[in-house]
Amino acid sequence: MSMGGLQSGFTTGACAAAAAKAAACLLSEGTMHDAITIPLPDGTRESLPLSYVRALPDGAEAAVCKQAGDDPDVTDGALVITRIAWVDGDIQFHAGEGVGIITKPGLALPPGEPAINPGPRAMIKAAVREVTDLGLRITVVIPAGKELAARTFNPRLGIEGGISVLGTTGRVRPFSLEAVRKTMECAYNVTLASGNRHPVLVPGHIGERAARRHFRLTDEQLVEAGNEWGFMIDLVLRKTPAALLVLGHPGKLAKLPLGHWDTHSSRSASPVPSVRTLAAQVLNCTVAEATTVEGVFADLTPEQQKYLGDALAEAVQVAISRRLNYSVPVSAVLINLAGDLLGSSGDLTPWQ
Repeated sequence: MSMGGLQSGFTTGACAAAAAKAAACLLSEGTMHDAITIPLPDGTRESLPLSYVRALPDGAEAAVCKQAGDDPDVTDGALVITRIAWVDGDIQFHAGEGVGIITKPGLALPPGEPAINPGPRAMIKAAVREVTDLGLRITVVIPAGKELAARTFNPRLGIEGGISVLGTTGRVRPFSLEAVRKTMECAYNVTLASGNRHPVLVPGHIGERAARRHFRLTDEQLVEAGNEWGFMIDLVLRKTPAALLVLGHPGKLAKLPLGHWDTHSSRSASPVPSVRTLAAQVLNCTVAEATTVEGVFADLTPEQQKYLGDALAEAVQVAISRRLNYSVPVSAVLINLAGDLLGSSGDLTPWQ
């Protein structure tokens, strides 16, 4: 499938559904297929190729090689295997090798459940119900899942032992902003559901490492905002905590006072001119030319860095507070690329 020149693919949920239906065909009808057609939530149907279908001593299994198209999905190329066996009752879902178990509240399923999301569960059930109405034990296996999970948000979300089986539509849309935002929202929901009333938003790994270094935090308190600061701050406005800490490099966060809430470099202006202007005002001196915010700070003395860092952190704090309609106490901390503190604004006591 092509979308605007980019190739789309299928979610792990769709792959598991196709494998489940193929295994059901073998178990129920004795038929084997090279490809299988499944219904998708939007009412359309798609045919997915199968890697194999085979009988097991107590049932059957089939496998689909996940193809995510042009989306940078960590599960692209992974083998998704679904094993089925007859049971009394309806359908039972189980996590096999490489599929995680939910251990924390705040997600779409309660702790103890296999990380097979409601959307994929519905797709799998719809697919196998085209073959049989009998009860089935359905186990999803992703052999590489445990290693792949380390490259996802799963450890922070409290999903242990492997990857999640995801997908609300069955299709992977290339570079899906919706998927990124949904993951961020899940992480924030887990923070609140875990009883943490003082979340910390960071742009990425540099901010995460610095936050752990300078403050006493639990894993659940840290939520990555990436470049989606407008989305995340609006989420905080809808689901208010007791207080909010924003921590990161000014190369990203200095864009917020300029009104750039999507901080991706291709969609926002450089903050260097405004940082240089602020530096000249705060320090009452000429600031050397620089192409990066890091470069502006590097040319200053430690004392000057602290003055500028505090002033810039205050500007970030004010911008976020305004967007939150001053409904949540906000603190801001700025760091350099080495994770050292540049400046701060607001009460940091809840995180110390």
